[in-house]
Amino acid sequence: MIDPATGRITMKAGMVGAVMMPTDLARRVKNDLDVRGVTPLPIIGHPRADMWTFLVRSDIKPIREPENVARLWEARVVVIREGDIALPSPVPDPLMVRTWVSPAISAFRPSGSVVVHCALGLLRGRNLR
Repeated sequence: MIDPATGRITMKAGMVGAVMMPTDLARRVKNDLDVRGVTPLPIIGHPRADMWTFLVRSDIKPIREPENVARLWEARVVVIREGDIALPSPVPDPLMVRTWVSPAISAFRPSGSVVVHCALGLLRGRNLR
């Protein structure tokens, strides 16, 4: 959907969801998934916020382990299951609000569960407290 007033492009989360995380962690997740052959990964960058958003299949089950919920919370990992997902504009954005790190070139979306569990695996090796 395009907002005529702002030109902002959004899509409703549903079949496609999103996992947002800080760029440093996101790069490590992307590298790990690339090595495992989970590609192509559609990823939106938010340069001013220093965050990346992975567009994923909405197959993420609620995380029941409190320590994993805490890890994700402290690492600023956000799962978007409903609401709007902001997409980059197809025209140059002078404010660099959103950009494609890795454009969506096909209908493939990685499993949201795989992206979240990959992030958790990387976070377990790091003391966040």
